[in-house]
Amino acid sequence: MKRIALRRLAALVPLVWLVATLTFVVVQAAPGSYADTIDNPRLSPETRDAIRAHYGLDRSAGEQYLSWLRAVVTGDLGTSFLYREPVTKVLSRALPPTLLLAGSGLLLTLVLGLALAMAAVRHPNGWSDRFITVLSLTLYGVPSFWLAGMLILIFSVSLGWFPASHMHSVNAARLSGIASLADLLHHLFLPAICLGLVGAAGTARYVRATLLDVQASRFMLAARARGIPNHRLLLVHALRPALLPVVTLLGLALPLLVSGSVVIETIFSWPGMGQVAFNAARARDIPLILGATLIGAAAVVLGNLVADILYAVVDPRARGEQ
Repeated sequence: MKRIALRRLAALVPLVWLVATLTFVVVQAAPGSYADTIDNPRLSPETRDAIRAHYGLDRSAGEQYLSWLRAVVTGDLGTSFLYREPVTKVLSRALPPTLLLAGSGLLLTLVLGLALAMAAVRHPNGWSDRFITVLSLTLYGVPSFWLAGMLILIFSVSLGWFPASHMHSVNAARLSGIASLADLLHHLFLPAICLGLVGAAGTARYVRATLLDVQASRFMLAARARGIPNHRLLLVHALRPALLPVVTLLGLALPLLVSGSVVIETIFSWPGMGQVAFNAARARDIPLILGATLIGAAAVVLGNLVADILYAVVDPRARGEQ
């Protein structure tokens, strides 16, 4: 497993650099600049030119790239045009809300996905299996923005049970510790459900297929012949081999934990990495776009590393193949 970690970490730097460089090229190729996104009709062309000069946007793309690259090597991601703060400060402020939202959605994905898969395979091709299959396929095919809109329409607009946006209420600063936590969970419910339902549908389909394959294996037939109860066969003997696709999903979910869900965070006005990246893209905030891209690219590589290590832990046969 040490070789796995070293190989993945060695690929981290060039991969992150390549992704950030391609992002820089794409942003530079887009028309306009940050000065053009400022919606103020009183700004004269001379003032906009002065803004471009202030932020170094009047320099050539090569000069801007080399300047940014030299700063990144020293750990400086630059200053955000939009927030007028260091990029590291903006991202560090947005990371905890994203970890909370994505972590809650991931927990719901795993718990609900495993529960649905095990309920489906208890009676293969029965009515419960068919119902769960239809439900999973439906949820898996639903666009996240549509699901978010339906949740807001039903539970916020029609029933008024949950807030439709933001992470806290307006008066959250005056609430006590327990009341503040309850207010946070109240706002967290809908976006976490939206993330978790779609993920749970995919997890249920993967785990169900693996559980059916495991149940047909020889060691399961031998265990069943020894009179082991079905629930013990499922939980003790079949579940661990069936966790291999879940391990892969966990590795793929790490970038979401770090970079956030742009669609969900934007719809629910959740102040995380996804919404920050969306606002940066709208404002052509190049330092912030590149900083968020670096974090996301690093999360992808680390996610693959975590998946490889967990895969080797769950399946010892994979250790000799890496």
